[in-house]
Amino acid sequence: MHYVDDIAALEALYPAPVAASIRKVADHLTPLYRTWIEGARFCVLSTVGPDGVHASPRGDDGPVVRVDSPHMLAMPDWRGNNRLDCLRDIVADGRAALLFMARGTNTTVRVNGHARLTTDDDLRAGFAKGDKLPATVILFEVREVYTQCAKALMRSDLWAREDGADLPTVGQILADMSNGVDGGAEYDRNYPEYAKPRMW
Repeated sequence: MHYVDDIAALEALYPAPVAASIRKVADHLTPLYRTWIEGARFCVLSTVGPDGVHASPRGDDGPVVRVDSPHMLAMPDWRGNNRLDCLRDIVADGRAALLFMARGTNTTVRVNGHARLTTDDDLRAGFAKGDKLPATVILFEVREVYTQCAKALMRSDLWAREDGADLPTVGQILADMSNGVDGGAEYDRNYPEYAKPRMW
């Protein structure tokens, strides 16, 4: 099998970038990019660290991040499974990217930059959900922002299709991976109620 391992060889396989794909890139949040990001409840956080790369879905019941300035986003880290993969990467390296999606539109917005983690009490308090506070807040320095071509979501028909019924459940996967110690049908049945008080 032949692998492409040279940048010049790679670029020879494709035409030049479409001009609009370059023009739409900003080094800060313009008013329209800010409006788009403030309307997104979901994104994927991608990080790189000494153990490799990680991608983590992030969601909230309102904006998934808070825009603090044209160059700074703040994201609360709510209760999860405590693997801390992305958070470890942020502490060790800091290079990170966000891919924002909003149900009902095939547009996505990508933000590349540098992330840091803080336990600042005032910042944490700014994300309070009743008596719940995030353990940490991710501060994300915006270095590049742009819309992503909609073709991938259009090809997949992501928002119109419902493929989940044909896929293995988390309970089935856990049971398979743990030889029945975790997961199973009862896990799947009870998880929605189990998760509610632990959302934040």
